[in-house]
Amino acid sequence: MSDLDPPTRDIARALVFDPAGRLLLIEYEAVRPIDPDKPDARGFWFMPGGGLEPGETHEEACRRELAEEIGVADVELGPMVAVCDGPFHLFRKPRYARERYFVVRLPNDTIDTSRLAETEDNPVRGTRWWCLDALAASEERVEPAGLAALAQQIVTGDVPGTPVRLNWRNARPRGR
Repeated sequence: MSDLDPPTRDIARALVFDPAGRLLLIEYEAVRPIDPDKPDARGFWFMPGGGLEPGETHEEACRRELAEEIGVADVELGPMVAVCDGPFHLFRKPRYARERYFVVRLPNDTIDTSRLAETEDNPVRGTRWWCLDALAASEERVEPAGLAALAQQIVTGDVPGTPVRLNWRNARPRGR
């Protein structure tokens, strides 16, 4: 399998909100340049979550990943609000990612990321609770495209009734 036709991976992630309506994101270091015009720019922000284990549903995987990555167990998952399917090349192991995104509202902003780096392919730079206005205005690389707008929509109470389709920035169609 080549970088142009990477293996498929089913993934569950969460838009994790605190009571102030901030969104939790994890910053990773890309293994290859993100932007050819900025070869030193290697950081990108992503939601907590990860790949499904054999026999797991997306919901089960999301709960397990949140416990592993941010130390929050037994979360109540809200609805699946988005999907993002396509080739993703910023992680050490490129993949054709089939991602499903769920809403999680925490009772406070207390998280424990002490185990986060143990399970990740790429170096973890840190985590941050993002104010949604700052996230929308940021020039930082946030994946997938459209995440900030979706988060703002959800925080205002307009939760999509059917999952919206998001896309990876600069994604190439499969097989090209």
